[in-house]
Amino acid sequence: MKKIIILGACLISLPALAQEYLDTYGEYDTYSVESINTQRDTYAGIRIHKNESLAMKYDIHNGGNSTIREDNFGFGAVVGNRLSDHVKVEFETSYTGAKESKRGRDFDFDIWANMFNMYLFQEFDGTVAPYAGLGIGFATIWSDIKSGAGHMSDSVFDLSAQAMLGVNFALNDRIDLNLGVKYQYYGEVEHKLHGKEYAVTDVDATEFYFGAVYKFGL
Repeated sequence: MKKIIILGACLISLPALAQEYLDTYGEYDTYSVESINTQRDTYAGIRIHKNESLAMKYDIHNGGNSTIREDNFGFGAVVGNRLSDHVKVEFETSYTGAKESKRGRDFDFDIWANMFNMYLFQEFDGTVAPYAGLGIGFATIWSDIKSGAGHMSDSVFDLSAQAMLGVNFALNDRIDLNLGVKYQYYGEVEHKLHGKEYAVTDVDATEFYFGAVYKFGL
């Protein structure tokens, strides 16, 4: 919970940082009509991410706890728009999951996250753009746990938040490649056994990702 509060506070502060960038480098109306017509500020693409540490902290009420970690791959899609020379916004939808056995329990998690992201970036020579971003949205977590205590199958629709750092590379005026790392808190799922809450699992991850987008004008 502390992690998501910190990320939420950062997200609240991001618009103020974006405004400072705009005050420094110019508002949207600095674009000429000709440049608006020629720029391809809208983009859509795909993203593949590798979970270096997808962590599922399984906590039994009035009992022990354990953390299951899984390294695997996930995939997603993005649609975004560059609002100015230093600010862009994006919708991201992604899937990841994990299966693991530990201490006589079989864990199976599937996660689908839908995020609204905002980025601050600085472009150099029109080709390389380092950036930092924050995102907030919702994740659906499906869990299936088999243990000596019984079989628990539960799901939740929970608040999710993430923070990203990366670099964007423009191959040409249509295609961009993207490399980055992010931390994402996916949410918390409650596990019920015989109609009562038996345990909870917090799910978060540190991930590296690679993506490609196609830029077009709208």
